[in-house]
Amino acid sequence: MSKEKLLILDGNSLMNRAFYALPLLTNTEGLHTNALYGFTNMLFKMKEDIKPDYIVCTFDRKAPTFRHQEYKEYKAGRKKMPQELNEQFPVLKELLKLLAIDIFEIDGFEADDLIGTLAVFAEDKGIEVYIVTGDRDALQLASDNIKVVITKKGISEKEIYDKNRMIEEFGITPVQFIDVKGLMGDSSDNIPGVPGIGEKTAYKLIQKYGSIENVLQNVDNIAGNKLRQNLMEFSEQAILSKKLATIITYVPIEIDLNSIKSKQNYDVEGLRQMFFRLQFKSLLDKLPKENSNDKVLEKRSVEEFEFETVDNLEKLKVMVENIKSRIYISINALHLNVYSKSKINNIYISTEDKNYIVMFQNLLQEDKENALNLLKCKLEDVSVEKIGHDNKLSYLLFNKLGIKLKGVIFDTKLAAYLIDSSKGKYELKTLIQEYLKIDIDGDGDELNIKMTCCLKELYKSLSQKIVEFQMEQLLYKVEQPLTETLAFMEGQGFKVNSEKLNIIGEKFKDEIQLVQKEIFELAGEEFNISSPKQLGKILFEKLDLPVIKKTKTGYSTNAEVLEELSDRHPIIDKITYYRQLTKLYSTYVEGLKNVIDEDGKIHSSFNQTVTTTGRLSSTEPNLQNIPIKYEMGREIRKVFVPDNENCVILSADYSQIELRVLAHIADDKNLIDAFINHSDIHTKTASEVFKVPLNEVTSLMRSRAKAVNFGIVYGIGDFSLAKDLKITKKEAKDYIDTYFDRYPNVKKYMDDIVRYAEEHSYVTTILNRRRYITEIKSTNRVVKALGIRLAMNTPIQGSAADIIKLAMVNVHKELNKRGLKSTLILQVHDELILNVYKDELEQVKAIVKKEMEEVLSLKVPLEADVNIGETWYEAK
Repeated sequence: MSKEKLLILDGNSLMNRAFYALPLLTNTEGLHTNALYGFTNMLFKMKEDIKPDYIVCTFDRKAPTFRHQEYKEYKAGRKKMPQELNEQFPVLKELLKLLAIDIFEIDGFEADDLIGTLAVFAEDKGIEVYIVTGDRDALQLASDNIKVVITKKGISEKEIYDKNRMIEEFGITPVQFIDVKGLMGDSSDNIPGVPGIGEKTAYKLIQKYGSIENVLQNVDNIAGNKLRQNLMEFSEQAILSKKLATIITYVPIEIDLNSIKSKQNYDVEGLRQMFFRLQFKSLLDKLPKENSNDKVLEKRSVEEFEFETVDNLEKLKVMVENIKSRIYISINALHLNVYSKSKINNIYISTEDKNYIVMFQNLLQEDKENALNLLKCKLEDVSVEKIGHDNKLSYLLFNKLGIKLKGVIFDTKLAAYLIDSSKGKYELKTLIQEYLKIDIDGDGDELNIKMTCCLKELYKSLSQKIVEFQMEQLLYKVEQPLTETLAFMEGQGFKVNSEKLNIIGEKFKDEIQLVQKEIFELAGEEFNISSPKQLGKILFEKLDLPVIKKTKTGYSTNAEVLEELSDRHPIIDKITYYRQLTKLYSTYVEGLKNVIDEDGKIHSSFNQTVTTTGRLSSTEPNLQNIPIKYEMGREIRKVFVPDNENCVILSADYSQIELRVLAHIADDKNLIDAFINHSDIHTKTASEVFKVPLNEVTSLMRSRAKAVNFGIVYGIGDFSLAKDLKITKKEAKDYIDTYFDRYPNVKKYMDDIVRYAEEHSYVTTILNRRRYITEIKSTNRVVKALGIRLAMNTPIQGSAADIIKLAMVNVHKELNKRGLKSTLILQVHDELILNVYKDELEQVKAIVKKEMEEVLSLKVPLEADVNIGETWYEAK
């Protein structure tokens, strides 16, 4: 699942920026409006770019803060706010209310402290945070999930900083930015710092010593008598300055994300009147039109939703007796981030004439066995149809209780995803707003039961769309059955050998130290390899390698730059390897230790509604993204083992599935014949492209033909192919032209699908999965080129995704049908992983191979390679 986003606006800073960026404007009342206009324009742009789920705005109060108590001169000497700006703030707060944006301000704390508190709170909830401000003080809050958007040139241009950008650009971490400010001071806030220390010296000292405290401890080693003297004389002032510069992240404020999120639908009519009053005519076009598809939402009040609370066994019996043929169901869950602790809190059930909130945990405490049996009789009854939103969660948690949810006929989340896969998230409240034009307020149980009630109307709307888009087979035969399979897989988990993980961890440390030593030898000195600044000096000053790209603070040493330099010096490949190793170690050695559950397994979450191509993704952890280019990456797979000594790991991998799909879709005779005759497709392509007999194809020719084969699938051009193969653009063009000469229908398919996309703005897969490609109509040449590549590749990659999903459903179904103990536990792109009992091995091998190879009838055979091992590594 993609992360939710919180947008935090620094009200004072942004208004100040807008005020000085734009000429003074007034409306007919004489009210100055330039800051308001700039702020509102910026806000609409940020909403469009970031697409936040939550928006809040913070303000300073006039009351003194704790910093004034620490240092009476704090912010002394600041110019008084111009009256022309001051008068715009009350109007801004009116605007924010109409825009349904929460305002946070509190005596004793600055807006920065509120921003810090909100950001850290949201980050802890797994939410991605964007802080928009003109104040660079906020850079100290940057992290992997907190982005600081610094406005420049007024508020029209911006720079976005996260932790990596801070390290790359300044050579320090975000937290160390506080130390820099403590040393250099800040004239705008009247923070004294240390006399004689400017920005350059402050950065240099913190880059070397890491903190003010370490600088002061090593003051005797610092060059420059005056600098040393000042540091010793003003050491306490430096510590105080650091304290004054530190943003507090624990302000005592109440934060209710549900109430913030419920305000996404702003008062359109109120805003329209406000914009007329302020004479913001150009902003009127940004508001939804009343009679358009984005019409004002119909408000639904509490009184319109009647429901009964089921909090004892007698009420549960009555509810169960009233359930006859169809229910709409959703659940509220606890501790979802840890499988062993995850459980159902409450259940929301709506029938055709009744609505219930089932206080599930209360019932379990009263009489667990009877409560479960009463629910089980209806939840496992196929004749009682179930319609829900995100049914995977229901399957997963009911499975834990021994209840097999049956009779599920529709999942509104999956349906909405299939209708438009580009949205990234499909929350029930948002879908109710979008498809039913209904706005429901409230939170907690009240909101959940209202949303469950709305499933009736939403089901009708979405099911009609599925028929209209001819996606019945995709939804009912692939995606919905897959939901049950994935829930089962998540519950099964993949066992990890913790002892082996520790051993591999030590192996990684040794390898990292060895590579580090080799890098130092090649560089002729020791340095911080992880510091872009220090690395840049080694590569471009000491080793005199050509500068590829520069940043504001020095040389760029990103992956793209290193790739261009790879053949210039042996140190480059070593650095790339070092980066890969350290990333692997932190993500998959230390990272895996944090997600091993009580049962010794990792229960990864499989996401159906994230990718635009239809491929599955996995999170917490992402087991689909373990890099295997290097042996050390493959080593990670050694820690994944069978459930017990009676089992083995089985891996079944489709052979060249995307090329086979291409042959089928393009209906190219030469390509089809190659697969039917079981030819080595890359050798055959090499023979065709290089015009040599099959037995004269060299390994280099085959390697280049392989690049062409897979490049064609992804719509590669001559420039990219030349870069990949390190050949001239002309040679690359000749390869591609020759390829299309030999496989003419592939060329025809590519041309036809691009034309179709240009006409319809979408393309489809074999099973009619649809992906919208708006990029293809762009007037920007680069964006349009991307759209063309997506149009060429999506039907191929999407069809491959459909095939592996259907295979998963069929394998799982067949294993259950035969009553086997062996289980499907993981899917990685074109590969299925199973935990197989040894006494069932031959039977399971036959099932997996048959179901994967016979899943769909194509013009070419599908082939699955099956391997067995004592670990995932051995089975690959």
